[in-house]
Amino acid sequence: MLSMITIIVLSYLAGSIPTSIICSKLFRGIDLREHGSGNAGGTNAIRVLGWKIGVFVMLIDVGKGVLATLLISQIRIDPVDLSPNIVQIIAGMSAIFGHIWTIFAGFKGGKGVGTAAGMLFALYPIAGFVCLVIFFLVLLTTRYVSLSSMSAAVAFPIVVLLFKNWRGYSGELIYFAVFIAVLIVFTHRSNIKRLLKGEESKAGRKKPGEDLHEINK
Repeated sequence: MLSMITIIVLSYLAGSIPTSIICSKLFRGIDLREHGSGNAGGTNAIRVLGWKIGVFVMLIDVGKGVLATLLISQIRIDPVDLSPNIVQIIAGMSAIFGHIWTIFAGFKGGKGVGTAAGMLFALYPIAGFVCLVIFFLVLLTTRYVSLSSMSAAVAFPIVVLLFKNWRGYSGELIYFAVFIAVLIVFTHRSNIKRLLKGEESKAGRKKPGEDLHEINK
């Protein structure tokens, strides 16, 4: 029990590191949540801070998922009765929760896409690669990052089933995949409303009235 508590807490704290907020204050002297879409995720970081800092933020967010899934999940203080795959999933999910509801920023973080991607690549690389391809295909077609993220998330459980005979698959992964798909769509509910109204910002295009004066400053 102590091992699992430690894994969950450390994974949550790792996921909670508010990379975008730290970078916005360190490199621009602003609070990212007061600019652009107001979200503390990688997409808004690119929009407000520029692509170099934004990509760095995204890579760190992905790294948080990998760290929790591959390393923190290996901590053992006392015996753990759960299978290694389940422990990894619990660790990764804790990191995702930390990213979305970070304790270091009033429980208001990003939308979990980057950290979820890191967990996916750590658990099942082939599924992660396919979902990444889907993300970029939708992005190139529509230029909506939010729609691309949701498309990749919804495709995740389908991809897991299609590639279930590949090395690295575990039965528990499908339940995690469905949960992740629902969670990512939930965190994008405001984006869904804007998409339906035709008000969602496209990648590389400034939304009318949007505060983007910090981009590439």
